[in-house]
Amino acid sequence: MKVRVLGCSGAIAKDCRTTSFLIDDSILIDAGTGVGDLTLEQMRRIDHVFLTHSHLDHIAALPLMLDAVSSLRSTPVQVHALPATLDALRQHVFNNTIWPDFTRIPTPEAPFLQLLSLAVGNRLTVAGTVLEVLSARHSVPAVGYAARGTSGWWVYSGDTGGQNPDFWQRVNTLHQSEDGVAALFIETAFSNREHDLASKSLHLSPATLAQELQALPPSAHQFPIYITHAKPQESGLIMSEANALECGAFQLIDLQKIEVLEV
Repeated sequence: MKVRVLGCSGAIAKDCRTTSFLIDDSILIDAGTGVGDLTLEQMRRIDHVFLTHSHLDHIAALPLMLDAVSSLRSTPVQVHALPATLDALRQHVFNNTIWPDFTRIPTPEAPFLQLLSLAVGNRLTVAGTVLEVLSARHSVPAVGYAARGTSGWWVYSGDTGGQNPDFWQRVNTLHQSEDGVAALFIETAFSNREHDLASKSLHLSPATLAQELQALPPSAHQFPIYITHAKPQESGLIMSEANALECGAFQLIDLQKIEVLEV
C-alpha cells in the first residue's frame, strides 16, 4: 500500500497544502487543497473519499474535484464520513447555493456523488484496502483512520485534542497485533506558546502531544511518528519543541521530502 502525502499543513501559504492523503490510486483520506496537485486522470481514479470531519481545510477540494472529473466517470464518487459531517456537506456545500447538489445530478438515480455514513469502530474493505474508523476529539464530530498495509497499519489521528484514551487504546491494540503499526501521523497544530488556543480549539501542541504519547508502550517508539497539521507560521517552533520532548523521534511532514510512503 502506498500513501501519498498531498497536503499536511494546518493552513495555506506558498508550498503549504491542507490535509489530504492518497492511498494507492483510488482512496482519498480528507480532501484538502493538496488534491489540486493531482492531474485530471489521477483525480478521475479516486472512487472513495474518507473525511475526518467537516472543517473547510479538510473538505475544500472535494466540490472542485467532483466538478472536474464527474463527467469523466461512469460511477459516482463515494464519500464516507460521520452522519454529522455528511449533514454539513448537504446543508452548507452541496446545497445549490454554494455548490450544485452532486447527489442529485445528473439524476437522483445516477448521481455523481454518494454520501455514505460510518461510525467509530467500523472496519471496511474498499479497493482491496482494509480501513478502520478511529476515535477523535475535536470541536466538531470527527474521526481518525487506520489503513492496513503490507508492513503494518498506517494510523492517522485526524484533528484531535488531548484526553482521547479510546484512540490510544486502539493504537496499542493495532501495535500489538500481528500486523503492527508501520507509522503514526498525528496532528500538532500549535506551538506551546499557543497552548490556550490549541486547548480551546481541541488541537494538540507539543506539550499535550507528550502527554498523549505516554499512553503508548515503550515498544511503540519503534515506529515513526509524523507531525501533521502544523500552522505554517509555527512549524519550525513546533518541531523544535517536539524534538525537545525526548519521548519519541518526530518528523515534520515535508512535501519536498516525504511524498510517498510504502506501508
